[in-house]
Amino acid sequence: MPEWLIERGIGETRFARIERGEIVEARILLDGIVPAGSELTARLQRSGMQLFLTVDGQQYLLPDGARGVADGGQVRAQVVREKIPGAEPWKRPLARVVQAPSAEPLPDGQELPLTVKNELDAAGWDDLIDEARTGIVQFESGELRIFPTPAMTLIDVDGTDDLTRLATSAARSACRAILRLGIAGSIGIDFPTLGGKQARAQVASEIDQNLQQPFERTMLNGFGFLQIVRPRRHASLLELAQDRAAFEARALLRRIAKDRTGPTRLVARPSVVAVLERQSDWLAMLARQIGGQVTLRSEATLPIHGGYGEAG
Repeated sequence: MPEWLIERGIGETRFARIERGEIVEARILLDGIVPAGSELTARLQRSGMQLFLTVDGQQYLLPDGARGVADGGQVRAQVVREKIPGAEPWKRPLARVVQAPSAEPLPDGQELPLTVKNELDAAGWDDLIDEARTGIVQFESGELRIFPTPAMTLIDVDGTDDLTRLATSAARSACRAILRLGIAGSIGIDFPTLGGKQARAQVASEIDQNLQQPFERTMLNGFGFLQIVRPRRHASLLELAQDRAAFEARALLRRIAKDRTGPTRLVARPSVVAVLERQSDWLAMLARQIGGQVTLRSEATLPIHGGYGEAG
């Protein structure tokens, strides 16, 4: 099993798998989200053709049904897709009925304290978060622009190199970004249009060699489009970043927890301050960690990611 580093923060827990000093795979689990692999016991309910369970006020759909269990019967189920925040809040998490313990636990690794600089920082955690907030990933001969949509995550390739070299390099970079940013479900990559079948096959081969199984893909068509489908168990970092004010509020708390001690005033955009005002428990946790009272000040001229701390 690969070793993951785990950092339990304020409002979220961060997971990263590091190889040769670089984050190669990562995810963020928000507080209150029941992680994929967790097992639940609840009574089966039916609404029309849909079967679901309700646990702690959260409904879990059972798309594969519950053979042999009557409406109202108790079942044991495993979460297979977490609640996904973002553009479609009505989408419910998914579960499947299990007969015996089969939990698929979260990455198990070395747990890191929140309040000291650690291997996540050295491996480029802040750069990863910047990729999530901008959707832009640079590579040697160009860049990827990544757009999460309700239907799929779209990756656009841009660059000035020879088209075949650009496309093959972009394929490797796209595989790296998919793992680093936790992108799953349906993924569409728009490569430069390549004329020859051999060049298109070379790009597809790069996907096969650089993306971890399980996944399925199409061939690269004559218009430069290739589709990948990966099992979707949780939100990508890009999807989490779509709730921009909350995303930046948690990122600000992480910076302050590591860098400051004593009474501190958090200065941030009004939308970020509004999130923090609603999360008084987050501010109380930060106050305990830095050893001083935490207050807030709005500054409308700051960029949304530009919050900082000052002596309180």
